[in-house]
Amino acid sequence: MPEPETLPPKSGFDVQHHPLEIRYSKETKTLEVDFDDDVTFALPAELLRVESPSAEVQGHGPGQKQIVAGRRHVGIMAIEPVGSYAVRLRFDDLHDTGIYSWDYLYRLGEDRERIWTEYLENLEARGLSREPAKR
Repeated sequence: MPEPETLPPKSGFDVQHHPLEIRYSKETKTLEVDFDDDVTFALPAELLRVESPSAEVQGHGPGQKQIVAGRRHVGIMAIEPVGSYAVRLRFDDLHDTGIYSWDYLYRLGEDRERIWTEYLENLEARGLSREPAKR
């Protein structure tokens, strides 16, 4: 199976898409982002966690992306602004090193179905599950 396509955050601060509002629903564990081009994306916390732009998930170069399993029930504890170009998401599994630029969030929204399908295929190919490991 080919390596999943990654969506690294754009470098620099030349932001093409700006959010007007960001909302998080604890009930549905979904981050909704309204952008200035009248597009709204609903992004599940699980998707945001497994596609974190952090080096821990994306690696430091091509082909180093990690497949993060067991995050079906992950939620977001905090959303913190990073300058005027991004947010840091603090997940309840204590992951907090990813900085989500506005453009990265937009690209996750645009390509959500493809990214999610690839994620599920990669889990299956590796014998992994979305469910947390039993203790």
